[in-house]
Amino acid sequence: MCPSWVATRVLVVCQTMLRGWRHNALTLSVAVGVAGLLPTELLPALRAAQASRPNIILIMVDDMGIADIGPYGSEIPTPHLDALAAGGVKFSQFYNTGRCCPTRASLLTGLYSHLAGIGWMTADQGLPGYRGRLNDQCVTIAEVLRPAGYFTAMTGKWHVGFNHGVTPSQRGFDRSLNLPAGGLHFSNQTGPKGGTKLFLNGQEVSRQDPRFEPPWYGSDLWTEQGIQFVDEALANDQPFFWYLAHVAPHFPCMAPEATIAKYRGKYREGWDRLREQRLARQIDLGLIDPQWKMETRPEEIPAWDSLAADEQKRYDDMMAIYAAMIEEVDKNLGKLVAALRERQVLENTLILFLSDNGGNAEAGIPGKYRGQQPGDPHSDVFIGRCWAHLNNTPFRWYKHYNHEGGIATPLLAHWPAAIKPRTGKDGWIRTPTHVVDLMATCVDLAGAEYPATRNGQAITPLSGQSLKPLLLNEPGFAERPLYWEHEGNAAIRVGNRKLVRRGVQGQWELFDMVQDRTEQQDLADSHADEVASLRRQWQAWAKRSQVVPRPKRKPKGKPKPKPKGKPASQPSGANASPPSSQKNSG
Repeated sequence: MCPSWVATRVLVVCQTMLRGWRHNALTLSVAVGVAGLLPTELLPALRAAQASRPNIILIMVDDMGIADIGPYGSEIPTPHLDALAAGGVKFSQFYNTGRCCPTRASLLTGLYSHLAGIGWMTADQGLPGYRGRLNDQCVTIAEVLRPAGYFTAMTGKWHVGFNHGVTPSQRGFDRSLNLPAGGLHFSNQTGPKGGTKLFLNGQEVSRQDPRFEPPWYGSDLWTEQGIQFVDEALANDQPFFWYLAHVAPHFPCMAPEATIAKYRGKYREGWDRLREQRLARQIDLGLIDPQWKMETRPEEIPAWDSLAADEQKRYDDMMAIYAAMIEEVDKNLGKLVAALRERQVLENTLILFLSDNGGNAEAGIPGKYRGQQPGDPHSDVFIGRCWAHLNNTPFRWYKHYNHEGGIATPLLAHWPAAIKPRTGKDGWIRTPTHVVDLMATCVDLAGAEYPATRNGQAITPLSGQSLKPLLLNEPGFAERPLYWEHEGNAAIRVGNRKLVRRGVQGQWELFDMVQDRTEQQDLADSHADEVASLRRQWQAWAKRSQVVPRPKRKPKGKPKPKPKGKPASQPSGANASPPSSQKNSG
């Protein structure tokens, strides 16, 4: 038996025994060795195993397009994300599920979201894949890492069944400061979501609680409270897992006025020119192949130069608010990294950064721009479809959908002790990967054990696989199909081929992801046999993954988006309209 493997398992046992004590597991391991319970020749391997188990911080933002940060081509200054990317690795083909709740379910459990019980949002639709909460046949990363000796914490947006009693405290987190869902940015917010409640370790607390030093802005609160949780872990001599789920830049778009003011006027160039500029940067970065055709502006979106001056001013201010939210997230990443460096734990901390879905086109062409001072705690702002078209440069479609604009996300990984930076145009990790892979990655790196049961219930096997070989530039990451389904939108990717449809009644489209990742040339008509084969493969997955049967009725008061415009069978799909609004959007 491999000494390092034995050492890791002994370390896990020791740390589990010592949870909550202010002792070091290595101290106990030495005592055990002296007592003859562990061969002394295993002690070096035990020390190495302890040192190699990283702290893990998963940072997810809400409703941010792939092109909205500097490492992926944005004009918004994100110096701390830039530094994270420069010191680590970037994934060019990492995928989410296209929507808030399903992505969170998949991230936390390592399962396709229907298998975890959240095939849609958090309404119980009466079928196993659509119960609206994490079910009893799944475990969270926290539930797996805590028995392995990790201190587990989460801050921010939960949204995987709090309304059904599924809370962070009940699903493995030692500490949590969370919202049941999202939408709250300011402690004194009175606009939409102004009645949202705040929970500390499972107990409701006032948003004006002096421990949080109100008035606060959400991105600051989630970061600063998380750092306090990290301090608890360090005081306990435990490695930590921290799930930081930002609410920004989800609507209602709000940010501190001083930050918004930096961006007013900077979006007067409009979405047409800014999209071309983002694409040029993406090509320079090596993210986008210059041979791919950028989707043309859909006919519903007006040419920027056709707008009256007052309309341009309105749209400029909307995007200034959104850009300010991205800056606030980036600023807090800098605060987090500085705190880790000060505590001398940055070197052995894996930081992962991603988004839960693509840019959000809800509220349609006009967006929303309400309030005496849009962007303040009392306003209601959605950036709408015009700016979502910029957010997702150069891809098609948006949040809700399974075309690339809905499911492509940045993924940055930074771990100085183990990851060697890869820079330049060829520095990207280009292997197609998925949010279901994050649980397997955490389990692998933590030396933890994925359980067979939880509270007497059999646990569904993992859907994903560990990203460790990709992170460390080693062989061993196996190619496999990837699948999606949300609101009848569906996709399967096998190798370089992707089959995708828009809506239950939509026509299946086939694309070559090497030659045409922007999904402009539909190959379905000329490859009918391939379409049929991939469709059967998707249908078999849908059956075994609780995608079907689908609910027959929509939950009352929670309408699903209805695509409008030209049929989904059109090769470009560029001109059909996304949903104009969505309650409980996530």
